[in-house]
Amino acid sequence: MTLVAIAEATTRVSGPVPSIPDYGPATRPNMVAVGTMVWLASELMFFAALFAFYFSLRGNLPEQWHTETALLNVPFAFGNTIVLVISSVWCQLGVWKAESGQVARTGSFLQFKQWGMREWYVLTYIFGATFIAGQVYEYAHLVAEGVTLSTNSYSSIFYLATGFHGMHVTGGLIAFLLIIGRTFTTRRYTHLQETGAIVTSYYWHFVDVVWIALFAMIYLLK
Repeated sequence: MTLVAIAEATTRVSGPVPSIPDYGPATRPNMVAVGTMVWLASELMFFAALFAFYFSLRGNLPEQWHTETALLNVPFAFGNTIVLVISSVWCQLGVWKAESGQVARTGSFLQFKQWGMREWYVLTYIFGATFIAGQVYEYAHLVAEGVTLSTNSYSSIFYLATGFHGMHVTGGLIAFLLIIGRTFTTRRYTHLQETGAIVTSYYWHFVDVVWIALFAMIYLLK
């Protein structure tokens, strides 16, 4: 189930906020946001296990880290990291537009200040797809150097950690496509769509932060 579908299902269940006589509307946490946070916490535990596995292998097999990490292209990976970090900036700009109810641009394409959620999310998607393309390119380079998933313990944990993260990024890209597509298929921008856009941004910022930690662990702490 995608992030957008989860958001819609939870919003339907939560229903309107009830009112308390003489006290105005009752306030409560956004159940979609709470559910997303709980789910992301479970994902954080998954990546924490990968981090622990990585450092355990590194402590037991230091000779592999000494030879294999020399093949990593740190400047290229750093540039790819910058691409993903910038994508989070575009995503947050899209969130602010979603919260204000502006779905699409109100001016010309070159008037960035007039862009809506759709344009900023399209730009986020492009940068995220570029990051994935960069990761695929790096994999191809390493395979050409003889570093595959089954080469040794180092290569196995490298591909597992970065590969699972790449799968998470791909999932976020799919969610962006669904959100962007619905801006073309619906006549009225609803609270349901706004909620889906916002919780997807939580997920995207999460995979961004996780990659920064992975980059530091794999490429800097060699």
